[in-house]
Amino acid sequence: MPEAFLSLPPLNALRAFEAAARHLNFRIAAEELNVTQGAVAQHIRGLEADLGAKLFDRLPRGLALTDEGRAYMPNIRRAFELISEATLLLRPEPARLTISVTPSFATKWLIPKLPAFVAHNPLVDLRILASENLSSFQADGVDIAVRQGRPPFGSGLMVDLLFPQQIIAICSPALLPTGANEIAAADIQHHVLLHDAHNLWPEFMEKALGLRMATEAKRMRFNQTGLAIDAAIAGQGIALASRFLVAADIAAGRLVQPINAEMRGTHDFYVVMPRKQRHPEPTQAVRQWLLDEGDARGCDG
Repeated sequence: MPEAFLSLPPLNALRAFEAAARHLNFRIAAEELNVTQGAVAQHIRGLEADLGAKLFDRLPRGLALTDEGRAYMPNIRRAFELISEATLLLRPEPARLTISVTPSFATKWLIPKLPAFVAHNPLVDLRILASENLSSFQADGVDIAVRQGRPPFGSGLMVDLLFPQQIIAICSPALLPTGANEIAAADIQHHVLLHDAHNLWPEFMEKALGLRMATEAKRMRFNQTGLAIDAAIAGQGIALASRFLVAADIAAGRLVQPINAEMRGTHDFYVVMPRKQRHPEPTQAVRQWLLDEGDARGCDG
């Protein structure tokens, strides 16, 4: 072992000194290091004895670095920075990315698929920002988003089609007539119609079923599509939803499509991200995963 290494003070004592010198407070340093205040004070006393120099002046209301402490601090701090940098090269920290989606997209499509993503992308720490409001890539720190609408979205953005808006009616199997696989179009309005904020029932009636919305139709309203879907699963009525959002529930038998009709909407779902990304490689990985998942299972059912 090199002779210089033999004279090094204990590493824990150096960590205690660096933290105490930053905070000029043994208690706060102890909380940062997850040890007792007495342990920090003991490390400092041992370090001072080992160096043969006083590092702190103990004042009635805190600490002050001595001339020796001020001279020692910058090099010790840099030494820990070098250790951190060297360790990071061998054990990279996960890239923290934020994806902006609506609550319904998050609960009905994204979250069930996340375990597979995490298993294959351990170095991506994905934060889900679920809101009905349009989040900002800059102000909200969003790296990538799934947005429903119509292009163009902006010259500074990269845009990929994820899902077309294919609207279908869905309900619990319990609402089907005994022995039947569907509900007659003329009988749809005899059931409670579950509305979300998009309020597509009048348009769906006209374009998909060729009917006029009855003024006496029974209604239940929700501010999110996901809530209307959950109400449909619970047997409370018939809802409208994009096919990809309910594909898993249909496949599992929790929902059925009570009428063989579909309406092509005008507000498709897109993967959107800035052309200049803060973390290009992991952001591209998330983008490609979303697109692959959409191609593989998004339109099943």
